Amino acid sequence: MISVYNIKPKFQQLLKPILTRLHKAGVTANQITVSSIVLSLVIGIAFWYADVYHFLFIFLPVGLLVRMALNALDGMMARTYNQQSKKGEVLNEAGDIVSDLFIYFPLLKFQAVNLYLIVLFLCLSIINEFAGLLGKAVSGQRRYDGPMGKSDRAFVISIYGLLQFFYIPVSAYGEWIFSVINILLVISTYIRIKKSFQ
Repeated sequence: MISVYNIKPKFQQLLKPILTRLHKAGVTANQITVSSIVLSLVIGIAFWYADVYHFLFIFLPVGLLVRMALNALDGMMARTYNQQSKKGEVLNEAGDIVSDLFIYFPLLKFQAVNLYLIVLFLCLSIINEFAGLLGKAVSGQRRYDGPMGKSDRAFVISIYGLLQFFYIPVSAYGEWIFSVINILLVISTYIRIKKSFQ
């Protein structure tokens, strides 16, 4: 199924020079993961105040792209330089969920008219990540299947931020946008759970 996650191998190829430099500088995989979490908090704060300082909307696409790079780099660092650990795995998985909440929480403010859809979006995002982890617990393989995974959500919200930055009205379509997102999240979660037992 179509997903931004499918371009991850090519994205990682582009990041290899950065990975080498970070390793030479003594940066560890866990430090990259923590940096990603801190960045997510900064993105969330910037997003929250974007109605006051309009230019902050640009932090969504730019910040989410950097976060995606950091998320790829921590895994690459761990695998390439033998830094894999249980602590790192827990930090990475918990960090992803916390980071998503930091970044997407301001939607409750900007899409207040669709409050229940946004709350459902936040909940389904957490459940979707849990379904991916369930695959590892059941079959030993982390599941990333289906539409509207972490990378897809980041891409959609990046577009949302970009449209807002250029004063292109999108809020009026929030009900349709987040209804579709939530449906895709349910489909993704179902696929992940189903494939966990195969």
